Amino acid sequence: MVVNVVDQAATASPDWYSSILATWTGGSADTGEVQPASDLRVLEPPAVTHINNDRNTSRTCKELTSKQQHATLTRPSDPARTTVPSVPRAPPRPGPAGDPESGQGGCEDRALRAALAGSRLRRSSAMFRGPGRAVGPVLRACWARGSGSRAGVPARVVDLRSDTVTRPGPAMRRAMAEAAVGDDDYGEDPSVRELQEKTAELLGVEWTLFVPTNTMANLISVMGHCRRRGSQLLLGQESHLHVYEQGLVAQIAGVHSHPLPDLPHGTLDLDELERALTRGLGSPYHPVCELVCLENTHNSAGGRVLPIDHLRQVHRLARTHGARVHLDGAWLMNAAVALRVPPACIVEHCDSVSFCFSKGLGAPVEAVLGGPKDFIEEAWRLRKTLGGGMHQTGVLAAAALVGLAGVEEVLRRDHSNAQRFAQGLQELASPICSVDPAAVETNIVLVRVDGLRPDDLCQRLENVSAEEVAQTGQAVRVLLFPWTERAVRAVWHRDVSTQDTDLALRKWEFVLRQVGS
Repeated sequence: MVVNVVDQAATASPDWYSSILATWTGGSADTGEVQPASDLRVLEPPAVTHINNDRNTSRTCKELTSKQQHATLTRPSDPARTTVPSVPRAPPRPGPAGDPESGQGGCEDRALRAALAGSRLRRSSAMFRGPGRAVGPVLRACWARGSGSRAGVPARVVDLRSDTVTRPGPAMRRAMAEAAVGDDDYGEDPSVRELQEKTAELLGVEWTLFVPTNTMANLISVMGHCRRRGSQLLLGQESHLHVYEQGLVAQIAGVHSHPLPDLPHGTLDLDELERALTRGLGSPYHPVCELVCLENTHNSAGGRVLPIDHLRQVHRLARTHGARVHLDGAWLMNAAVALRVPPACIVEHCDSVSFCFSKGLGAPVEAVLGGPKDFIEEAWRLRKTLGGGMHQTGVLAAAALVGLAGVEEVLRRDHSNAQRFAQGLQELASPICSVDPAAVETNIVLVRVDGLRPDDLCQRLENVSAEEVAQTGQAVRVLLFPWTERAVRAVWHRDVSTQDTDLALRKWEFVLRQVGS
C-alpha cells in the first residue's frame, strides 16, 4: 500500500521528523548541507526506500507496493501528485546556539538554515520542482510551531494561555505508575477512595464523587438540584457554565438558564437576584427557580474572588425562596489562597461544589463534586447516566493527590508572579496595553488593548525575529489567547517561573516598542 509521509510522521520519532525536513529541503539532517534533488529519499524506520529520478529506470508505485511493501513518494515530475506535504507535528527539539552558517545547532535548525541559504538554493534550483515547492510552507510552519529561532538561539516558550497546559512532573508520573487501583465503578479503587475522603475533609462536605471533568461535575449538580424539567437556573451571564459548557443544562438536563448581569467583581446584583427568584413563585407562566450557580474565582472577571459575605447573602436569599446554591469551584483553591481561609469556609455557604484538579493543581484530568451524602448518592447515578463511570481510575486519582500536596505554596507563587507582571506592564505606561494591578487578585491578568487587534498582539508576542535577538539577547515566544475584542488574558501556573514572568514582560516591552515606532 502507499503510505502518506505525513501520516507516518504523526507517530514517528523526532529523528524521522528531521529526516523528512531534510528530504523536502534537499538538505542533510546530519550536516545541514544541501544535496542534489536527483536522489529523493523517504525514510520509514527502519527501512529506507530509494527512488531513482531517471524516468527510464523508475518503477510505478503499484510495482513497488506489491514487491517491496515500503512507503513511497512520487517523483517530483510525476503529474499524478496534486498536493504538497504539510509539516508533521512533532515535539520541538531545540539545538545549541551557533552561527547560522556553521551547521551547528539542532537538526531542525540546520535544515532551516540550509533551506534559507540563498546561494545554496540557487545552486540547487532543481529541488524546487514537485515536492520542493513545499519548502516555503514548510519553513513558515516550522517557524510558527518550532522552538528554535532564525538567529540560531533556542527560543524560550512562556505559555500563558491557560493553567490547563501544565504537564505532570516526575513525582506525579511516578505516583500514577505506582498507584494502587481497583474498579471504581464498584467503589473498589483505593486511590479514588483516598482522594474522595481527603477532598471531602478539605471542602467541609459529607461526601465527594470523582468525575472525569469539572464540566460534568457542574452538569450533574444542575441535574441533581433541578428535579423538574423546565425549572430555572440563575447564573451570571459571563459565567463559565453559561458561556463555555455548550448549554448542557438545556441540552441534557432540560433546565432553563436565566443569565443575570455580572458586576465587575464577578458578583451578582442582590436586588436583581431576588426579583428573579420570586418571579416564578405562584405564577402559572414563569419557570420556578430551583438553583443559583456562582463561580469562584470568576474567570471572565479576571480571576476575581467572590467575597464570603456575598456568598452568605446569596445563599440566604436562595434558601428563603426555595432554591439552592451550587458553586463552580474550578479555581476554588485560588480563591481560598487569596482570602487566606480554608476552602471549607467558602463552601459552607453553598449546597454543592465542583472542584477541579487539572488547573492550579497540575493534574492531567478530572474533578470532584461535593455535597451532602444523599445528594452524592444521586450524583453517582447521574454520573453513570452521562457515561462517566470509570474503572481503574486510581492512576488519575494518584495524580490529583500529588497535586493537592503543597498546592498552597504553588498558588501563592502563581498569584505573586501574576501581580509582578501586572505591575511591570503598568510601569511601561504604554498607550496600547493597560492593566489595573489592583484587579489582579489571583493568577489571571486581563490586559486591555487599544489601537491594535488582540489577535495581532498575540501573534506578535508569539513570533521571534532576528531583530529581537539582536536587541534583547533573547528569543522568547509568549503564548496567549485573545479574550475579548479589546482584551487578552494571561494565566499563571506552576510551569511558569518568576524568570519566565520577567522574560514575558521584556518580550511585551519589545513588541510594544516595535508597534509604537
